[in-house]
Amino acid sequence: AAADPVSVAPGSLEGGSWCNEHMLHERLDIIEEKVIKTVEHLESEVKSLLNIISETTSNIPTVPGTPLIDIFDGEY
Repeated sequence: AAADPVSVAPGSLEGGSWCNEHMLHERLDIIEEKVIKTVEHLESEVKSLLNIISETTSNIPTVPGTPLIDIFDGEY
């Protein structure tokens, strides 16, 4: 009866699936943290680039009568 595979298998499978699930959640937490940090970094990069663009464009002398060009084509 002790060697009966039915009585041994369910317990070991449950323990294994819990362990795998726990490890999966830990890895997902690490990935989520990395994604959040990456997004925050990209947001700060975009903000600084937009500041540089706005400073640069405000320093460009415009010739009277020159039409202004919307580089975003009105999408933003």
